[in-house]
Amino acid sequence: MDLSFSRFEHDASVAILPPDLAVMMVGIAARQAASPTALFHSHLPETSVVTANLFAPLHGAFNATMAEALMRWKEI
Repeated sequence: MDLSFSRFEHDASVAILPPDLAVMMVGIAARQAASPTALFHSHLPETSVVTANLFAPLHGAFNATMAEALMRWKEI
């Protein structure tokens, strides 16, 4: 028995998006990358380890207490 399946439907119709949408999305991505917040976050590893650890805590969760509670709940 062959249980594999093709992830691409050969008879499916392809939606053609307007080129203006692509231009708009590139503009949005460029503005987001140039935003003060993005620039600040891009320089975090260069500034101080303490500040960088606020955004990448050692325990892997922004709220360690809630993460532990969710893990306990998942085990029940």
